[in-house]
Amino acid sequence: METLKNTLKQKATNLRIHSIAATSEAGSGHPTTCLSSADIVSALFFHAMRYDTNDAQNPNNDRFILSKGHAAPLLYAAYAEAGILPTEKLCTLRQIDSILEGHPTPRFAWTEVATGSLGQGLSLGLGMALNGKYLDQSDYRVYVLLGDGETAEGGVWEAAALASHYRLNNLIGIVDVNALGQSQRTMYAFDIDTYCQRFEAFGWHTIGIDGHNFDEILPALDRAKASSEKPTMIVAKTFKGKGVSFLENEDNWHGKALAKGEDLDKALAELGPLHLDIPVQIEPPTPPVVSRGEVTLKKPPNKNPLQTELEPPDYPPDEEVATRGGYGTGLAKLGTANRNVVALDGDTKNSTYAEQFMNLHPERYFEMFIAEQNLVGAGIGLAKRGKIPFVSTFAAFLSRAYDQIRMSAISQANIKYAGSHCGVSIGEDGPSQMGLEDIAMFRAIPGALVFYPSDAVSAERLVAEAAAHDGIVYLRTSRPKTPILYDTDEKFPVGGCKIIRQSSEDALTVVAGGITVHEALKAHQLLAAAGIVIRVIDLYSIKPVDAEALKAAAADTNKTLITVEDHYPEGGLGDAVLDAVATEDICVHKLAVTGIPRSGKPEELLEHHGISANAIVQKVKDIITI
Repeated sequence: METLKNTLKQKATNLRIHSIAATSEAGSGHPTTCLSSADIVSALFFHAMRYDTNDAQNPNNDRFILSKGHAAPLLYAAYAEAGILPTEKLCTLRQIDSILEGHPTPRFAWTEVATGSLGQGLSLGLGMALNGKYLDQSDYRVYVLLGDGETAEGGVWEAAALASHYRLNNLIGIVDVNALGQSQRTMYAFDIDTYCQRFEAFGWHTIGIDGHNFDEILPALDRAKASSEKPTMIVAKTFKGKGVSFLENEDNWHGKALAKGEDLDKALAELGPLHLDIPVQIEPPTPPVVSRGEVTLKKPPNKNPLQTELEPPDYPPDEEVATRGGYGTGLAKLGTANRNVVALDGDTKNSTYAEQFMNLHPERYFEMFIAEQNLVGAGIGLAKRGKIPFVSTFAAFLSRAYDQIRMSAISQANIKYAGSHCGVSIGEDGPSQMGLEDIAMFRAIPGALVFYPSDAVSAERLVAEAAAHDGIVYLRTSRPKTPILYDTDEKFPVGGCKIIRQSSEDALTVVAGGITVHEALKAHQLLAAAGIVIRVIDLYSIKPVDAEALKAAAADTNKTLITVEDHYPEGGLGDAVLDAVATEDICVHKLAVTGIPRSGKPEELLEHHGISANAIVQKVKDIITI
């Protein structure tokens, strides 16, 4: 045991030296937070964790999440000391052509999830732990290192509640209580008892330790690994800047690298020599286990191809069905076709209709309750373990998790979002429930696709398209029941649109999505009775948008487009169309929801906000008479 402790102490010293040297070379970074966690990380990487140093994606590796992502130099140093990363690469920290970024991203293969926006790591770990315990039935553990300052984030406590609810004994958190935030002392300073009591109140097993004493660190990790029913949180008292006298527990060093010269030389001298020849025995993961009569796959199954044909939509042509109903039906069918598909919802499953998936595939449904940040974070964790998560709630409530959504893009997660109850068409529930910013939100996410079905057939088909796409997809669904517009064999490829009314006499083109497609069709009929003919496009794919089809339609219809959307004017369908035709000599008129809506019947609200059939008719007439 003494030999082990001496080895880990030297490894911790090496980690500190690497962290200081790398940040000094970069001229920026957070060395002091690396120094506080070095002993803990040494014990994790070179004693507690089991992983295959030759295979970052081995599905049975223990997982490590650095929730306090500003300690990234420490993470890279640990992989260098494990023989995974060449030590000389550490000096490329923060360079534009380096995989070692200022906060961890998957550009470095051993970083599964991007961190740095604080308070998210425990949710990510929750998703990975759910996968290990309930889906893959693997014995890997998930370790999450948090900073004490980030425990002020509500998302941490959402994750804490859910981890206890799901009895995730394979989830082990460590809070690095160094008592120093960015600008002042943290809320509870060194009071580790309070931290322990708070996590205990959420149903966790807690262990308070001196985070620089291996006689306490190692037994704590062993106890955490032995837990059979509860997740464990190790609360470690540490000192920021540990090992360097003029940094240790001192204010005003957050995010400051040591300048080359006297300060750097003094710090390195205090830490002692760097020994790169310290042998360690890293325990490999256990081999694949037999589960449910099948052998666990060697590689995570996220590339498992989707069956090319699902059971087709089946709706009587005269039936009215909400697109949220089409989403639920399509998701349930998808779950039958692909066992990697999982569903998560925030206690709205009877409104989003995710309950159809739950009823058919209960073992792959996870209720996240009213905790949207955790809903998204857990979904990212599941995605990074090879599942295809569909995350659903009201479109309005996804805005609460927008930081997690943008981080899912940085994590390169294969995750699907479904927002129901969009727009004023939900009716009497009022503006707090109306998703009116969601298209803009997701259009701003790099690489994300945005789909907006107008009937149940297109909703089902777009669920399958979402699953087949490797990356982020947002599917926007509506509350009201609407007529079936399409034959059940109709296809809806990514980046397409449907021209559902056209003639050689069309005066202009109306471009709509979702509920406003039906208003545009009513307007078409009313205008036809008045001798005016218009073209109608269902823009079911808002991102990517079918720019060529829009340009062609405009060329045929007096270079004039009207967009109609149940969304605010900024960043929505209308702006997508404007972006697509901006370089052309095309006039675009936008009809969208303006002002703060109020309660009312759906048809009243569509009329009041100028996106109804009557509003379209009036706009067409105004343009024609100009």
